[in-house]
Amino acid sequence: MATDKELSDFLENVERRAFKQALYAVRKDESALDIVQDAMIKLSERYGDKPAAELPMLFQRILQNTIHDYFRREKVRNTWVTLFSSLGGRSDGNEDFDLLETFESEEGTRAAESTEDKVSRDQILSAIEQEVQKLPGRQREAFLMRYWQDLDVAETAAAMGCSEGSVKTHCSRATHALAQALRAKGIRL
Repeated sequence: MATDKELSDFLENVERRAFKQALYAVRKDESALDIVQDAMIKLSERYGDKPAAELPMLFQRILQNTIHDYFRREKVRNTWVTLFSSLGGRSDGNEDFDLLETFESEEGTRAAESTEDKVSRDQILSAIEQEVQKLPGRQREAFLMRYWQDLDVAETAAAMGCSEGSVKTHCSRATHALAQALRAKGIRL
């Protein structure tokens, strides 16, 4: 069971990394701060009685779920805003007004991408996913924990039940194998 001091120290240590991860996901400072605060509160309220060694994995899962919840709420909110704005009609009397014709996507967002860019990105992501699935089990496990779940070497080693050196070796082999396979497909990242 984690003491209040251990829980407090853990949250203090993970705060900046969690904020950066949330910020990369949502691209809004205020929303990222809210997400991190929500995740920290959920961890404290629901899992504060767990052993200190389990806190990193629990917090990572809570943070990811909180980010997903944010996107779900945004999708619903945007749907309602769009529906209500179209019900209001146009004040200039133009009955042929089409909201999609006037909508401009914010630069740097997925909506602003050309169709060609979207298809290209989707193809690259599909190729990466296929190559990740071809990795040996331990390499795939280490790679996903380190680079997709953003766990550090020690946390990954604890989760995999191996040494930190083994994690580094697995990750190195996985990244080299992925790079070689993607280069063979003509993908340069």
